[in-house]
Amino acid sequence: MTTLRARLASGAMPLALLLTNGAAGAHPAQTAPRRAAPPAKQSAVPAAVGGVVISRQAVTDATVRAVYTKAKWRAVWSDADVAALNTALGDRSRHGLDHVAFLPDLPADAAPADIDVARTRVALAYAGALARGRVDPATLHQVYTLPRPSVDLATGLVAAIARHKVDDWLESLAPQDADYRLLSDAYRVFSEKALNAPSGPAPLEPPAQTGAAALIRVGTRDPRVATIVEQLVESGYLLTPGPGPGPVTAPTLAQSASTIAGLQPATPSSAPVYTQAIADAMKGLQTDYGIAADGIVGPETLKVLNLGPGDRARALAVALERRRWLERTPPATRIDVNTAASQLRYYRDGVLVDQRKVIVGEPGRETPALSSPIYRLVANPTWTVPKSIQNGEMANVDDAYLQEHNMVLRDGWIVQQPGPSNALGLVKFDMANDQAIYLHDTSAPGLFDRSQRHLSHGCVRVEDAIGFAQMLADDQGVTEAWQTAQASGEMQFVPLPRRIPVRLLYENVYVGDAGKVAFRTDPYGWNDPVAEQLGFERSAARRAEARDIDIGP
Repeated sequence: MTTLRARLASGAMPLALLLTNGAAGAHPAQTAPRRAAPPAKQSAVPAAVGGVVISRQAVTDATVRAVYTKAKWRAVWSDADVAALNTALGDRSRHGLDHVAFLPDLPADAAPADIDVARTRVALAYAGALARGRVDPATLHQVYTLPRPSVDLATGLVAAIARHKVDDWLESLAPQDADYRLLSDAYRVFSEKALNAPSGPAPLEPPAQTGAAALIRVGTRDPRVATIVEQLVESGYLLTPGPGPGPVTAPTLAQSASTIAGLQPATPSSAPVYTQAIADAMKGLQTDYGIAADGIVGPETLKVLNLGPGDRARALAVALERRRWLERTPPATRIDVNTAASQLRYYRDGVLVDQRKVIVGEPGRETPALSSPIYRLVANPTWTVPKSIQNGEMANVDDAYLQEHNMVLRDGWIVQQPGPSNALGLVKFDMANDQAIYLHDTSAPGLFDRSQRHLSHGCVRVEDAIGFAQMLADDQGVTEAWQTAQASGEMQFVPLPRRIPVRLLYENVYVGDAGKVAFRTDPYGWNDPVAEQLGFERSAARRAEARDIDIGP
């Protein structure tokens, strides 16, 4: 008997294989997507169109009902359109969705009307995943205010079926920008690597020795050093010498190792040496993952280095999903803060004109994902200490502490007066939101030297905030007003003639300056719930951990 899944697929075996979930028991850190199956063959059983009536009572989903309302409650799927749908589903690895099975479970002897409705549900589910994301971010976060695309899927599907362009319409719903394509290409590369090497990088398995003898430190000869260098280069920790900000473009390990890390190729009689340059790069990775930043490769560092292509494919699938959550045409002039990478980018008229480090919320006090404009600059701000801090870290401070930190009590609130020691520094960028989240300067600029900068109570501290404020003032034509406010030494407000949109994004995989895909940590652990809804296992990766947080916002 022909099954419903086969009939939906218009070719039983290819689509059945295509939509099967991952093998049970795969290691969480190495779970890889399946290879995309070829487009399904056309069914020998033609789809019944036009003459089949769809029951209004059997369709409860509003979007599906909208499709059949437009179709006068008649079946809509022809063989050609089914084939186009199958072609699109067969290529869904391009969007990191090949772990998701879109076909429903229905009886094998389902009626033609039920099959038609099921196909419509499949098409709309896939269309929704491409247009707005498979996962609703508002269900994952208490605060999520970034605008999502709004697409009339019912109208689009009906028009696509009428033109017999279902596959083209589906493809048009996904982001079309170059960064999305780069992430998509990288996903396929790492998925393929994971399929070919599902067990991970064997050269980095723990050695037979124990204790100090098992450690890799400066001067150690070890065959795993070459692979360590490759991992550090590929992850962006081992950088090019000179002024260039991006990771090395390394066609081969031999070239990158010898020119970047001073690593000499191994000889038949000796393994490569772990150099100081490698150790210095390793400290950055260790800091990001909350490991003691000593540059020594021990068991905990090996666990991080052993994160293989399956882990990266998983992270890339999440990155693609997060891109689908975002509006397709962001404001041309805007500030994007990547809270996962602790990085700020300022775009003017669609061109990146400035970027700098930031400090964002520590795990447990995460900077939320929100959209909120800067509407004014505040020169020489005061800081009213939030009650959560006043009753927490500052619960037992005395008058001497308040005086030392230029603080006073006002109506039961602790207020820090303007000045270079103020926790907000010398400028605050006021943003219009109800979360008390804003950008600001800091009295502790040394924290920007850290590679792991998830250290605040939620607000965003900007490197050289005075210089950044001057840039914004110049762009807005309020230079004189800003300089006068600065020079006053008192808190003064300088409204911006045009609000500057700010997006607080969480992107631990993104496209860097050199057009290369950059991988960073998942400091808030926000990838797991997304990845699981995309059909992946939970990750075994460590998270970044804050160290020596101060009491600033």
